[in-house]
Order: sequence, then structure tokens, then C-alpha cells
Amino acid sequence: MKRTVERRSFVKLCAAAAAAAGANPALLAAAGTTARLYDRTALVDDDGAPITARRLDVGRTYLFHYPYATTPCFLLDLGRPVGAAAELSTEAGDPYAWPGGVGEGRSIVAFAAICAHRMTHPAREVTFINYRHGKVRYLDSGDRAREGSGVIFCCSEKSVYDPADGARVLGGPAKQPLATILLQAEPETGALYALGTMGGEMYDAYFEKFAFRLALEHLTSDIQRPAGATSVVTDIETYSRTIMQC
Repeated sequence: MKRTVERRSFVKLCAAAAAAAGANPALLAAAGTTARLYDRTALVDDDGAPITARRLDVGRTYLFHYPYATTPCFLLDLGRPVGAAAELSTEAGDPYAWPGGVGEGRSIVAFAAICAHRMTHPAREVTFINYRHGKVRYLDSGDRAREGSGVIFCCSEKSVYDPADGARVLGGPAKQPLATILLQAEPETGALYALGTMGGEMYDAYFEKFAFRLALEHLTSDIQRPAGATSVVTDIETYSRTIMQC
């Protein structure tokens, strides 16, 4: 169960974050704001072997589930170092400071794969939301035509997010960035762990809206079951049968 990071949780989160590859000090600074601490979950492959930064292909969209067994997340290697972003805010106006990437190259980031507009998310049959490493055209927040690369694009209502800037909204109707998934990369091995979240969560509404389908798709009566000690990472082409492009 989630809990806002206070004294004891703050100490625990900081201790874990201090071990992150690259000694990411921005994560320590951000932990006392809107960070939420969940179980520390190792990211693994189908055989249970640790996922490391070196195992990720630049530009490929990977998925895992965290902090719940039914809540999908994007795992991305952006191929370049990304530092802490300027202040972001949730739709409710709560400010937070995104800590940037992890790993030796500071290029690994993760976000909730639940669009902040109507909660479009990857499903087994189809996904309308995906990371686009190549060039795409979109309308920015002022309805001006733009062309860019390295964005998360939701084809449902054309919301666009910048994963190199804390998933800040670049265009479309979304009112807040995608929720950040806080990562840790072990300095010795590079193994990746999920620690918690930051920013505007939408889990309560997500569970309420999609309860029946989530139970069927994940074969569980407890759609709010925590992810647990490990979460399997897969690429989106394997996870979803159809990937919509727009």
C-alpha cells in the first residue's frame, strides 16, 4: 500500500536512492516532495535474470508492471544523459522535481504507461500509447504543428509527453505529466529496481474504470495486488498484439 514519504519512509528511500548508479543527487532532493515509496521491486526477464541498463536497446519501448501487478509502466533507454527537469506539477497544482535518468549513462527512465487524459494504456490486444524514438508530427499545447523525436505519443486523443523532461506534456488534452516511476540502478551490477512513484498518480480511477477487463487480462481477482519482489520486463511488440501508430 502506498504512503507519502515522511520521516522513516524518507530515510529508507534516500538510503536506496543513494546507491543508484551515477549517485543521482536529484533523487535525494526530490524524495521529500511528492515521492511515494512502494516495495522495492527488481526488474527481471522471463527467466528471472536481472534487467540491467546494458540489456536495454536504445529507442525500444519496454513494459513492466509496478507498483501494482496490473499497472503498466514504460522503461526506456533514451540513448543520452538526461538530468533533472525544471519544476513540474500535477493537475492539482502540486509541484515536484523530476530526478532525471539512472544508470551509468543517466539515460534510463520509467513512467506510468497510463495516459493522463483518459487513462489509455497498453493492453494485450492493442496499445494506443507508445514511445516514438523517431521523428513524429504533433500539435503542441497551443495547437501549433511541431515535429520532434523521442516522445511518448497517445493516439487516443493525441496527448504527447517528453520522457527526457519528466514526461512533461508537449501537446494534446492531458493536464499533467505521466507519473514518474523512481528507479535505482545498482552500482556494481547495473541491475534495475523500481522504488516508488512521483507526480500525479491515477491508480484509483484506473482500477475503478477498468476493473473487469484488468481482472480478466491478468487472471486475478485482486487487481490491486502489489507487484511484489520482481516484475518481468518485456518489449511492447511482445506484450501487445497491435500497436497503433498515428
